[in-house]
Amino acid sequence: MPSSAFSADDAGGLETARLLLDIEAVNFRPGEPYTLTAGWASPVYIDCRRVISFPQARRRIMRLAAEKLERDIGFDTIDAIAGGETAGIPYAAWIAEAQSKPMLYVRKKAKGFGRNAQIEGHLTDGQRVLLVEDLATDGGSKVTFVEALRGAGAEVTDIFVVFFYGAFPGAEDTMKDLGVTLHYLATWENVLTAAEEGQYFNRDAIRGVRGFLDDPIGWSKAHGGRGGP
Repeated sequence: MPSSAFSADDAGGLETARLLLDIEAVNFRPGEPYTLTAGWASPVYIDCRRVISFPQARRRIMRLAAEKLERDIGFDTIDAIAGGETAGIPYAAWIAEAQSKPMLYVRKKAKGFGRNAQIEGHLTDGQRVLLVEDLATDGGSKVTFVEALRGAGAEVTDIFVVFFYGAFPGAEDTMKDLGVTLHYLATWENVLTAAEEGQYFNRDAIRGVRGFLDDPIGWSKAHGGRGGP
């Protein structure tokens, strides 16, 4: 197959982007930027939590997720699915249920009382665990979850998110340092393409987002956010 062929990942990325646009999970606000958890200023924001309220969209997104994970990893190599607190928990639950896999969830920190657990559910030493979250920006938040799982005896080599910003630096290095592979359905490039094709936003909004994607670090710094790693 020629390298220029439209792949299953390309198709899945655009379909996921359209679904997120249809349920108004995508927010374009170039004139009033968002400040993301990692400190970056961004004219765009994805609210993947919104998916939980739309059964048709979530069923299709999770079907696309299952197909991608089967292609990329294979569910026979995964023993359990772990959701990161809190947005990753419903996605982990849907994948675990669909694939008949045990589920766990990982706290950002131990709860500080009772068993002082950071990981909820039954984890056995050596289990191969897929970490699931809703999205990733620069990948920094994934370190805590991966280290907690590994500290409890799990083998973690892969992370799945519905949406990867694919704009800010550091994500690839963070994943490499962690020894994990990040799998995702859609990026901002997918969303921008779908938004342009479907005329979901006006030209000024599209132009503002394109300017951000052309130079995300410079755009962030110019709008009061982080300006580098």
